[in-house]
Amino acid sequence: MIKRLSAEAFGTFWLVFGGCGSAVLAAGIPELGIGYAGVSLAFGLTVLTMAYAVGHISGGHFNPAVSLGLAVAGRFDYKDLVPYWVAQIIGGALGALVLFVIASGVTGFVAGGFASNGYDTLSPHGYGLVSVIVAEVVLTAFFLIIILGSTHKNAAAGFAPIAIGLGLTLIHLISIPVSNTSVNPARSIAAALFADNGALGQVWVFILAPLAGAAIGGIIWKALLERD
Repeated sequence: MIKRLSAEAFGTFWLVFGGCGSAVLAAGIPELGIGYAGVSLAFGLTVLTMAYAVGHISGGHFNPAVSLGLAVAGRFDYKDLVPYWVAQIIGGALGALVLFVIASGVTGFVAGGFASNGYDTLSPHGYGLVSVIVAEVVLTAFFLIIILGSTHKNAAAGFAPIAIGLGLTLIHLISIPVSNTSVNPARSIAAALFADNGALGQVWVFILAPLAGAAIGGIIWKALLERD
């Protein structure tokens, strides 16, 4: 179990450090200009690379919502949920900590949103709570369907990380303007810990909505899509 939990911690560390790092360190620099598209791709690449690197050890969840959705769909043991969640949250927090140390090494640094998630005034384009909840639930549900389908025994072998990584990229392209994209409670908690814009007070949305969406995705897959 220690190797599985270590893999989850390392994978979630990389997701937060790479994805949020692209937003904090690169997105706002005119010379680089990676913008929303670049940040979206960065998040997708973190999952793709770590799924290939350590997915064979732990399953490559890197996300408490994914672990729950897989359990609902019958692909993961419920007794392992809490240990996985703890490893993912710790890994994400450490990723955000390292990112904060790097980002704060420049004169005039202000944490600001620190790639955190939010609604209303903390939404990148001012979307309200209902819009954010709907987006997070629907997108997390589809993310689980992508994961469950691409990792099915009848799916093409070896391509699941590509489908999952591109799926996460698409999710970010859709929802960065809405909520700055969570679909991952560990990612949201990690960024909110270091933001100084009040994101920690809204993080409950980005814990509950992805978990609900993941459970819905698992139910839909098991009831309507999975073939024996």
